[in-house]
Amino acid sequence: MAEALTMLMFCAVLFVSVGFGWSIIPALLIGVLLFTGYGLVRKVPLRGIAVHAAGSMRAASTVLVTFVLIGLLTSLWRASGTIAYIVAHAATIIHPVTVLPLSFLLCSGMSVLTGSSFASAATMGTICMSLGLTMNADPVILGGAILAGVYVGDRCSPVSTSALLVAQLTHTNLFDNLGRMVRTGAVPFILSCLVYGAAAVPDAHYGSGSGASRSATVAGQSAVADGATDIAALFSSTFHLHWLTVLPAIVVIALALMRLDVRLIMLASIAASTAVCIGVQGMGLPDLLQLLVFGYRSDDPQVAALLDGGGMVSMLTVMAIVCISAAYSGIFMQTHMLDRLQHAISALAGRIGTVTATIITAVGAAMLACNQTLAIMLTHQLCGGLYRHDAAYDGSKRIADAADGGTGFAPSSGNNTGERDTTSGDAGSVVDAADTNSPANTAAATDADDRARLALAIEDSAVVLAPLVPWAIAGAVPLATINAPTSSLFAAVFLYLLPLLRIVGELIAGKSASAQV
Repeated sequence: MAEALTMLMFCAVLFVSVGFGWSIIPALLIGVLLFTGYGLVRKVPLRGIAVHAAGSMRAASTVLVTFVLIGLLTSLWRASGTIAYIVAHAATIIHPVTVLPLSFLLCSGMSVLTGSSFASAATMGTICMSLGLTMNADPVILGGAILAGVYVGDRCSPVSTSALLVAQLTHTNLFDNLGRMVRTGAVPFILSCLVYGAAAVPDAHYGSGSGASRSATVAGQSAVADGATDIAALFSSTFHLHWLTVLPAIVVIALALMRLDVRLIMLASIAASTAVCIGVQGMGLPDLLQLLVFGYRSDDPQVAALLDGGGMVSMLTVMAIVCISAAYSGIFMQTHMLDRLQHAISALAGRIGTVTATIITAVGAAMLACNQTLAIMLTHQLCGGLYRHDAAYDGSKRIADAADGGTGFAPSSGNNTGERDTTSGDAGSVVDAADTNSPANTAAATDADDRARLALAIEDSAVVLAPLVPWAIAGAVPLATINAPTSSLFAAVFLYLLPLLRIVGELIAGKSASAQV
């Protein structure tokens, strides 16, 4: 009863904060007080709660450096003209017949490059929405295509904060995770393209019917051409759109294919962007330093509406959410507040499957958390035990957990950000061929596989389901940015297909296993 009352009070505080448009940070801090109070009522020592909370925050802090690099990178990409160059050239290929699938594809590509759904919506999403409306595209479907697209890369970009957070929480290799995400996301992605292509066919057929509609189509194409020209002219008035401005994006793609540590990738792209800012855009050192801290700010209101943002300051909110949510992990572990809920989820998983149970849990976490980051961390906290095998918990593992305080976090060895480490036991690590049959290596391999499956389940549930909650900022902010109706949530096909197909896949696998038995 006390657990339910405490959680209801926390939900009330969150919903009030979101409803009034306040910062979510004070609400999360109130949550710390509520959960700590629950522990004190349960006679849990305050010192023990504080130690576990601090240990979780300390373990999670390793990902904060990467978040700072992302803030620097996104501000430099804006100021160097990288995003402007890509958007200006991409806008020229949009056609009335293909506006829906192309909007999905272009926003997907931009989000893979930037790793940010908000930045992709503010740049490529805004352009696609504006051009699509001039072609009389359905704003509901168009908004859904854009929303789905900006979360393709938010899920599986090497510079995505959500992908990095999941890798940190599950102690898995980022690039191994990305490879698995590509495999599970390929079919939903292709089906989404087909759905948006099919949705565009009626408009195209209507446009080819009467002479009046053909004239309207021609007028729409002319408007699109003019719009693309206006976009290029707008950016050209602020940036020198030299081909070198795309170099920072090329650096990210090339080094990601080489599977280098993501921090090295971002540092290399930051260096390239800095060179472009100084050498191509003529930016001075004082302006550059201000840019790195406070983000890009354009003097042109039209450009500012599309590109302003980035910088270290822009990452403070998500960094605070990660730290406070990490403290929750330690508090929950020490007070055992979520034990009953975890047992209920475990029983549910025994009946319907671990992936399906994780997806259902993620829906509840997203509705409760009102933001993607906390939804990810709650899903990990509640469902982590579903993917563990007893064989993984040998003596050394228990000692490691005890040393870490049992917080659910482990000291980072660096390989969760993409650096290969053949001794850590991460998914994708190499076990010594001479000892492959030893109990320790068998346990390590099993544990690595468990963590890899957990990471993939979180990516295919909490990451893509959070934007579908109408009151969550994950979906509300991108839709507000592109001026799309809330009903566009129902047209974000990829975000529905991905978890649904995972459920179907688990059902098929379960039936196949039963048939073999």
